Amino acid sequence: MIELREHYQEILESLGEAARIAGRKPSDITLMAVSKTRTYQEMLDLYSCGQFLYGENRVQEVQEKVPQARPEGMRLHLIGHLQSNKAKKAVELFDGIDSVDSLKLAKKIEGYLSRPFPILLELKTAQEESKSGFSSEDELFSALDVIMQSTYLQVRGLMTIGPLDGDEKMVRTAFSRLRKAYDAVQKRFAPPSFDTLSMGMSGDYRLAIEEGSNLVRIGTKLFGKRG
Repeated sequence: MIELREHYQEILESLGEAARIAGRKPSDITLMAVSKTRTYQEMLDLYSCGQFLYGENRVQEVQEKVPQARPEGMRLHLIGHLQSNKAKKAVELFDGIDSVDSLKLAKKIEGYLSRPFPILLELKTAQEESKSGFSSEDELFSALDVIMQSTYLQVRGLMTIGPLDGDEKMVRTAFSRLRKAYDAVQKRFAPPSFDTLSMGMSGDYRLAIEEGSNLVRIGTKLFGKRG
């Protein structure tokens, strides 16, 4: 617990420093703790430090480890690829889905909603086969033409995963592309409450902040390496 608290404070300080270097305020950057493969007790320990937003990759893992009654203010978002057949359960378990990567999936999620529900649209900015996301800005904009007519879906922003094995130039190019897409969506669609640019993880969050990210997803640097 002491080590986790130290890691948490170090990350907050590092995020603040990266924001200042980029000419931004530390308060502009939101930290999402990536708690996939971590125990619920570890999540509670971090919650006691003041961390409220958590990202998980798999519906089944959350279903098995996180009780329905969570502490006040704890928010859980899905950041991994969502299969259409698990959309109903995802809507029940999560406070938002940050990895909507197709119009088909967005429609599926909408079909299970009876309340406003925040989503991020994922743009594929790196060419690794393992990556999900809309394959182009045109595909993203075409989907938005439909999604913006939704009753309950709230498009809060965009998300991407940078190239995991890329050099700094490749990573910056990916993040810059998402930022440009984000600006284009604001100009073309002006979605209400469109305020989230989610990019950057443990290995590249400083570059992401320099390129405009305001939500970074940190797991390893918080919890340590997975066993």
